[in-house]
Amino acid sequence: MWLYNGKEINNLEDFGENPPFGFIYIVTHIPTGKKYIGKKQLYHSSKVKLGKKELLAVPKIQGRPQKFKQVVKESDWQKYYGSNETIKQLIKEGKQEEFTREIIQLVYNKKMLSYFETKFQFINEVLEHPNEWFNDHIEGKYFSIDFL
Repeated sequence: MWLYNGKEINNLEDFGENPPFGFIYIVTHIPTGKKYIGKKQLYHSSKVKLGKKELLAVPKIQGRPQKFKQVVKESDWQKYYGSNETIKQLIKEGKQEEFTREIIQLVYNKKMLSYFETKFQFINEVLEHPNEWFNDHIEGKYFSIDFL
């Protein structure tokens, strides 16, 4: 279960008529109080090769024929706890009940999703306080080890 403004979010309908592209979240490990700030997309897009029947149905136009299509599916956001290795290991051990998950910002496009994740990580000084945060890098450019 995710919380957003004190309301439980369990499926896309809980976001209302205009669901966001994704959200920024904070996951808290209750026993230690350590937190993690991350982003999560609600939809996943992938390129899928067209099958024989689909290829035959493609209209004949000049140029190279289309051989792939974009498929958009709902992501695994309902079961997601973050990409941090420590958190993933605790979840693998079945310790989901040791975490709370809170959505702190809804975002309506991919570029702003990255912007707000980075913004919240810098505002909360996640790299400067490794005893309080699971985050150990920001955008793969800034690392907590640099602050030691």
